[in-house]
Amino acid sequence: MSTSQFTAVIRRDGKWWIGWVEEVPGVNSQGETREELLENLRSALHEAIEMNREEARSAAGEQFEEVAIQP
Repeated sequence: MSTSQFTAVIRRDGKWWIGWVEEVPGVNSQGETREELLENLRSALHEAIEMNREEARSAAGEQFEEVAIQP
């Protein structure tokens, strides 16, 4: 995974911590502790990026170029 930074929006909800990654729709999680939530979000983010990477490469076909871009 790249060294990009992402922003987690988190809050306590009763006995759970819940959170979302702002920049990637659908990446959210929960945990019994703040630390567990953050680890779960990192894992979910990593999985989403890898899945998106595989999907993009598959859609591009056999010959493609990768170009780094910034927003």
